Amino acid sequence: MRQGSLFDLDAEPELAPLAPRRTELGHGAWIDVQPGWLAGADALFDRLVDEVPWRAERRQMYDAVVDVPRLLCFYSGALPFDVLATARDVLSNHYLAELNEPFTTAGLCYYRDGRDSVAWHGDTIGRGQTEDTMVAILSVGTPRALLLRPRGGGETHKYALGHGDLLVMGGSCQRTWEHAVPKTSKVVGPRISVQFRPRGVR
Repeated sequence: MRQGSLFDLDAEPELAPLAPRRTELGHGAWIDVQPGWLAGADALFDRLVDEVPWRAERRQMYDAVVDVPRLLCFYSGALPFDVLATARDVLSNHYLAELNEPFTTAGLCYYRDGRDSVAWHGDTIGRGQTEDTMVAILSVGTPRALLLRPRGGGETHKYALGHGDLLVMGGSCQRTWEHAVPKTSKVVGPRISVQFRPRGVR
């Protein structure tokens, strides 16, 4: 995806016309990608870091309770910034004919450095386990690798997402494919992903 610009630091966040490019993944799954959909993304990143009520979570992992390696925040109603509400509305309108419902929630993940990550998974809590659905990811901050692979193994696809890039996972993607943001030993800057989902999908 594209590199950040010095102009982004002072620019007011603004969405470009939505015109993503689709890739069919197989097994009824697809992704749409639009690099740099949000201009001024670096300025939005700074505001999200400072103003979102981030929380750290702990989860059971086998016989231990461990820290979740990223910070989280979840919105089911009003969003903290107008540009995010606009992005949700634009995505809802664009995909309505395929999704048959709007995007209603936004989950935010703050990857502070290369030690923060999310393991291989599909968003199958709720309706995503049995129904086709969509998850739209808007990324701000330093690009990090998002990996996609078929469930059960197969070729891995890699997308570096940051600086206002958009990636939408649709069709059967949550059931038939998995995605991850792996840890990295490289020195990387922080990234925030905003995941728009319809109701009942997590």
